[in-house]
Amino acid sequence: MQFWLMKSEPDEVSIDHLANLPAQTVPWFGVRNYQARNFMCDAMQIGDLAFFYHSGCAEPGIAGICEVCSEPYPDETQFIAVNPYFDPKSSPDKPRWWLRDVRFVSKTRFVSLAEMRAAPELANMRLLARGNRLSITPVSAEEWQFITQHLMGQQ
Repeated sequence: MQFWLMKSEPDEVSIDHLANLPAQTVPWFGVRNYQARNFMCDAMQIGDLAFFYHSGCAEPGIAGICEVCSEPYPDETQFIAVNPYFDPKSSPDKPRWWLRDVRFVSKTRFVSLAEMRAAPELANMRLLARGNRLSITPVSAEEWQFITQHLMGQQ
């Protein structure tokens, strides 16, 4: 199993929104960075766990945990001209952008970006790297364990 951190703007999709969906699953749409797309297509596996991270808000941070629950498939938003994620260079016969579905696992104690930055154990976490803007990043097993056990207080 691998671990991930997946960013979402809470006004678009929040952990509460995911928890309240009928099947508690949502397609992780709108990724428009090749490296993040490649993580979804080539590295993620069904069953991998991810921190659900609220970004682009007053207080960014981890709000819950989700699970990868589908194989990659084309992100339909790339084909819709009125959608903010439209890509005129992409076509249904040759899509550029892919996504995976994620399933709600749990809402957790909110772990702020400031808390993570203050933890020396997370000094090498990709999220905290200077200039990192990726919406999907890998999380090491040690980082996952530290965050879940010490910052979230889960066992």
